[in-house]
This record gives sequence, C-alpha cells and structure tokens, in this order.
Amino acid sequence: MKIVILAGGGGTRLFPLSRECYPKQFLHVIGDKSLLAQTVERFLGLVETKDIIVVTNEKYIFHVKAELKSINAENAHIIVEPTGRNTASAIALAQVYCKDKLKCTEDEVLFISPSDHLIKPVDKFQSLIKEAEATAKKGNIVTLGIKPTKPETGYGYIEAVKDKENKAVKVISFKEKPDLKTAKEYLNAGNYFWNSGMFMFSIKTMQDEFKTFTPEITEIVAKGYDYTVENFSQMPNISIDYAVAEKSQKMMMMPMQDIYWNDIGSFDAIAEVLSDENNNAFIGDTLTENCKDTMIIGEDRLIAGIDLENLVIVDTPDALLVTKKGQSQKVKDVVNKLKQANRKEAKENVTMYRSWGKYTLLTEGKDYRVRKVEMNPGGSLTMQMHYHRSEHWTVISGTGKITVDDKESIFTENQSTYIPMGVKHKLENPGKILLVIIEVQSGKYINDDDIVIFK
Repeated sequence: MKIVILAGGGGTRLFPLSRECYPKQFLHVIGDKSLLAQTVERFLGLVETKDIIVVTNEKYIFHVKAELKSINAENAHIIVEPTGRNTASAIALAQVYCKDKLKCTEDEVLFISPSDHLIKPVDKFQSLIKEAEATAKKGNIVTLGIKPTKPETGYGYIEAVKDKENKAVKVISFKEKPDLKTAKEYLNAGNYFWNSGMFMFSIKTMQDEFKTFTPEITEIVAKGYDYTVENFSQMPNISIDYAVAEKSQKMMMMPMQDIYWNDIGSFDAIAEVLSDENNNAFIGDTLTENCKDTMIIGEDRLIAGIDLENLVIVDTPDALLVTKKGQSQKVKDVVNKLKQANRKEAKENVTMYRSWGKYTLLTEGKDYRVRKVEMNPGGSLTMQMHYHRSEHWTVISGTGKITVDDKESIFTENQSTYIPMGVKHKLENPGKILLVIIEVQSGKYINDDDIVIFK
C-alpha cells in the first residue's frame, strides 16, 4: 500500500494565519507540529516512509522538505505539480509516478489523504485503513465518511445505503454543501455522512474509472510520468469527486466510527479543538477578564480582552481579523476582496520562506525597507543585482560570505557590508549555524521585481 498526501492547496479560510505563500497545511496551530507533519506521522507504523508520496507544487516544495525533515521522514517521495489542476489530476499524477518510478503493479492499493486534517486516535484510524484495504482490493473505491454531529453547511455529504451488518456500504450519491434546512434533513435521515476527502483504490480500478469518465486524463498518463509532467497543464482542472466519485458504480463508504475528525477548515473548527470548559481558547501573549465563547490567537504582542463573548480574534503583524463565532466560513469572502484589490496581504506574509531560509519585514516607508534575514547553514542566494536600490547588511549572529563583483569576503557578528545599486553580489552561509542579518534597503524603487539574476 502507498499513501498519497495531497499538499498543494492554497486555502483561504484561515486568513490571516494562512496566506497563498503559506497555506494551512504548514501551520503549527494545533500542537507543536504542522498539520502536514502530523498527517505524515499518522501513517507511520502503517507503512514505511518510502511508501509515502506527498504531492505539492513548486511554491511549497521547500516547506514540504522542511516538515519531512522535522519528523525524520526525508525518505518520503515528493511530487511537484507543474501547475494546479485539482485533485483528480493530482491523483492521476501520483498514480503514474507509482507505476513508472516506484514500479508498482496494477494491484497496488493507494490511500489518498488531505494534508491538513486532524484525526485521532491514530491506532483506530490505522485499523480502519487496514479494513478498507481489503474492500479496495476487491475492485472498489472506498471513501471514509464522518458521522455528522450537527447540521453542518460547510461540508459536502455522502448518501449511503443503510446497512448495519456490513462496515463497507454502497454509496448512493454525493451531495454539495447544503443550506441549513437541507443539512438538518440529512442529519435526521441517519444515512448521510460528511465527505472526508479520503479515498482508497487499486491502481487498476482507478485507471479503469479514469478511462470511462475522464478519458482526457487517461490519454496523457498512458504516455508515462515524464510525459504527464511535461503536459500537466493540459490535464483537466477537476476534483476527484466530480471526475469519478459522483459517477462511479464502484463507490463504497466506510464510516469513521469512534474516531475524531476535524478538517481544520475554519477558525470555528480550531476553536472546537482548543476550547476549554468556558469555550475559550487563548494562544499567544493574552490577558483576559470575564471572557467566554471566545478564541484569541496572537503572536508576539500582548492582546488584552475584557468582557468578550462569542468572538474570534486573530492577530498577526500585518493583519487583524475580528469575527463572530459561527461566521468564520465568510473569511474566504474577505480574502477574495483582497485579491480583487490586488492587496499583498492575500498572498504574502510578513515572514516569507525560501529554500535557503526566511526573511521577516521589520519596517518600511518611503524609499526604505528593513528586513531580518535568516539563512540556513549551507544556504545561498543567487548572484544578483538591483538597479534602483542599495543594500546594507549587518550580521547579528553567524558567519556570512559575501561576493561583491568578483571579490569575496567573510563578515561575522557586528560587522557590516554595503552593496551599491547596480553592483553584482551574492550572500552565502558557509558556517554550521544559522546566519542572521539585518538588511536595510534604500532607493527610489523598492520592490522584489527590481532584481537581475546571474546564473
């Protein structure tokens, strides 16, 4: 069995924590580890790390590598989607990778999992997967359903045959996210389940269903993994639900009984996990008095709350969100407005991660910008030049190697260097510890597109 974890999604419902540059699968909001790291660990013991495939895109590959390294799972495979094409094409790409690169047979069973859900206890979840594997080997596509606990309008639903004797039951239909009246009807009916987005099938079974329902996918993947990567932009932008699950006669569902599931898809979902006996959840430096049914998430600065009720407050260095509990699904509407206005807050964070490390914006104004740059050991920038700005670097800790034109020099703590505009330069960390510098940019045009890269 191979585990395929889909980790390419951007997400908009956890703004301002989650941004286009740093989606929710990398957040450390539930526990000390990211949701992606927790997802990978959930399958360890069930399979080896070499049997785990993470599908992501180019923007997030260094995030994925860092999270895998943090849990000693570097042996997991990483597949990079050349462009976003939704879950059906991502699954097809993973499937052809398993056949071509991992030499899997058509009988190999794949389990498809999102990268950003919370599931516990792990042992019961793993036992359910083992049971589902037996059903998948019989030529079925198995999906895991969640028994609804409330009339939720934020999830899709699975209508299943009522059959108390068998754990795997036939799927009747998939339903879109309902309105409240319909959600209540689903809850009362007793045979509707939340759609978890998890699927299990053999390679052959899904190949046959792709051929029947989405032949345009089959035409491309039939020519192999490398061809599929090169022509991935021609793949349909469609979910596995629309492409196969809603049409297939091979769909079976297994309920996740006695297993807690939360898709961490909104701040209300986070509050459900973290709230105390007063339905409060406070993260960060907070000071509260007489608050109830309230969640406050902060970072570095103190947040004081008095007589708050039924609120969600999320504070980041560049954006503050305040909403009523129960309304956090509307956060995506705010993000859409930010995108329409071309606001950088929709895409960027104050801290931006790169393959070599990260940088944090400290302050900016007319004709200047100050950033804290943290470069990993062995990290390096490309040789580059700026036409409209100069840069002044001061080392806070570690050792840096700077190349200005063709001259190399080493600078250490409390030492600084100046790079005039129009001069080629390159920064490296040749040491064994993190290099931290303060970078001051000054000029009449200070944007990241003012860069010429030399290879």
